[in-house]
Amino acid sequence: QVQLVESGGGLVQAGGSLRLSCAASGIWISSNAMAWYRQTPGKQRELVARITSGGVTAYVDSVKGRFTISRDTAKNTVYLQMNSLQPADTAVYYCNSQPAVPKYWGQGTQVTVSS
Repeated sequence: QVQLVESGGGLVQAGGSLRLSCAASGIWISSNAMAWYRQTPGKQRELVARITSGGVTAYVDSVKGRFTISRDTAKNTVYLQMNSLQPADTAVYYCNSQPAVPKYWGQGTQVTVSS
């Protein structure tokens, strides 16, 4: 059974930083493309960053240069380092494989950026 547990969210002022973690079990992140997604009320969940099984990363344009996705295969954990946060980054952040598997969604972690 796959379980993805997100953590690290919180309240931060604009310009600040947060580091999100996604601890995975039942799935080897080294063998799967993994991604971070975010969702705000009334909007569809969007893919923010992904990392392939080979370690290649990609980002949505709005976070390029500010966010960095990485992984620790020994800990089977995926990270999202978020710098220069903006109020528009406020959302619930989730991790999942890429493409996402519906039954893998966890509870997410709330990120709130105040202006």
